Amino acid sequence: MSGPLLVEADPYPYGFDPRHTALLLIDMQRDFVEPGGFGETLGNDVSLLRQVIPPLQEVLAAARAAGLMVVHTREGHLPDLSDCPPAKLNRGAPALRIGDAGPKGRILIRGEYGHDIIDELTPADGELVVDKPGKGSFHATGLDDVLREKGVRSLIVTGVTTEVCVHTTVREANDRGYECLVLSDCVGSYFPEFQRYGLEMIAAQGGIFGWVAPSGAYLKALQERS
Repeated sequence: MSGPLLVEADPYPYGFDPRHTALLLIDMQRDFVEPGGFGETLGNDVSLLRQVIPPLQEVLAAARAAGLMVVHTREGHLPDLSDCPPAKLNRGAPALRIGDAGPKGRILIRGEYGHDIIDELTPADGELVVDKPGKGSFHATGLDDVLREKGVRSLIVTGVTTEVCVHTTVREANDRGYECLVLSDCVGSYFPEFQRYGLEMIAAQGGIFGWVAPSGAYLKALQERS
């Protein structure tokens, strides 16, 4: 596989070279996506996030077949919570807080069952898994160094939630010079209006943070090359 591919996207076609592109799956963790996890303790309907799983499975399979670099992220903290600032730990009034014992182990603690990625999207051997303490995938991680070492310049962005960890990561990536394509049906929010506006904000003003397209457009570009 060589040369650039074009994806029909908003605000205009997105070009990427698969040799210099990574698929990024953000925080597809049990604590966010499954019943009984942290997301549900905040009063959210996790079924809204689970809608992204089938199209994301298809995208992941296609990316693997095309030889793209695949990166998974997990938001969570050390067991002693030394990397969790009080402002994050104490915010809001959830039924369970970060570090508390929940149905899937301690909430958002590295190594716990709920912290890990859902079975439907289990990382394959050799795929990078980035543990991050914040919303963005670049903050306090070595992700930028690894991507630059691999020659990655473009990111196909998926995961949850659209307005929080996805948006933060896209903004971080934009500031670092990466060109991001967000797959609209492979990112999800607990709030439909946030989903809509979050995607509109990315592509606004000529793509101020990046591009947005449905997964079908991305898959079509890969299939045309195969």
